[in-house]
Amino acid sequence: MVEEAFQTSVVGSWPRPEWLLDELRRKNDGEITYDEFSEKADEAVLLAAKYQEDAGLDFITDGEQRRDSFYSFVVDKLDGIKLMTMAELMDYIKDKSRYEQMLRARDVPAYAIRTPVVVNRITKKRSLALDELQFLRKHTRKKIKVTLPGPYMLTRASWIEPLSMKGYDSREALGKEYARLLREEIIQLRDAGASFIQLDEPSLTEVVYGDASMQTFMCAVITSKVEPKEELAFATELINGAVQGITGVKTGLHVCRGNWSRKEETLLSGDYAPLVKYFQQMKVDQFVLEFATPRAGSLSVLEGLSSGGKELGLGAVNPRTDVVETPEQIASRVREAMKYFDPSHIYLNPDCGFATFAETPLNTPETAYRKLLAMTTASNDLRKSLDWGSPPRPVPQVTSQGRGMSEG
Repeated sequence: MVEEAFQTSVVGSWPRPEWLLDELRRKNDGEITYDEFSEKADEAVLLAAKYQEDAGLDFITDGEQRRDSFYSFVVDKLDGIKLMTMAELMDYIKDKSRYEQMLRARDVPAYAIRTPVVVNRITKKRSLALDELQFLRKHTRKKIKVTLPGPYMLTRASWIEPLSMKGYDSREALGKEYARLLREEIIQLRDAGASFIQLDEPSLTEVVYGDASMQTFMCAVITSKVEPKEELAFATELINGAVQGITGVKTGLHVCRGNWSRKEETLLSGDYAPLVKYFQQMKVDQFVLEFATPRAGSLSVLEGLSSGGKELGLGAVNPRTDVVETPEQIASRVREAMKYFDPSHIYLNPDCGFATFAETPLNTPETAYRKLLAMTTASNDLRKSLDWGSPPRPVPQVTSQGRGMSEG
């Protein structure tokens, strides 16, 4: 049906207000508790949701306003994990020179970005995202997407052998623990009213396109290059362990090439061809993939992926630029995707979040909003003219009040 075609969403994060960042720093420094911080974050969640609703999205998130980053926030929810900066990890990295070189080359702020490190057996203090869902559910009638770090991402980022061996005898054992915890969480979120649950696994591209001398910072703890086939098979096993057999909620997998810098040369390049075989084995409903950057390669490599009803969450706008894509540019990319996917199986979203790491947002709320507005305008135009017979509407303009659309 036309109304089911080209649904719109975000990948997850939204820029945090400066006052919320101040409160986040207080929480991370132990000056306030997570619950005290979370109460203060409520207002920021409402603001992020309002931007998304005003832009006309079909699915919204809470903007990850309560999170330090898309994966490090688990330290607030799980015991046995310690939040450490890239600089603090230096003491546990064997090849310190290569590690420093990697941080410089990848434009990573070593003291601003933190990663969760397993230092003991993991136990759950609270659900990973249930509080986020419950609050947003009270304040919107929109369908809600909840984002979670994937089990492979968490395993790859948080395993540092000298520290993590205190809780687990192997990285594989840790991965299975994460898959089990995430499976419990997905079921809990589904039962609480989530419509879409997305697992973030950006490091899958690093497995095939990052070499031992240029690991991305999220995977810097890996001291030697792993065999890609073995590693991707391990990732597939963990992802399926988290989602296989779960019904009643849409599940998705987000894969990109890094989203911490505006400098294109610091981010990975390469198409999805090496991953398609593994995508076909994964039991998720949708693949949320970046395509608004040339670094992502051609959509043609996804031919055949749609068999079995798989959906594409098409990266339609680039969160790392000031340029606002036009609805016509977005529609052109969607038409290319239609060569390989049915319109009802194509969703539109940004390539990545707009503020994956709280302290280093990649865009302003105003520009992010305008990008989403262009995206939903393209979606509406495509729904009205699936036969391409109708002319596109004018490019949306932001009013002097900051939000709202006027057509010149």
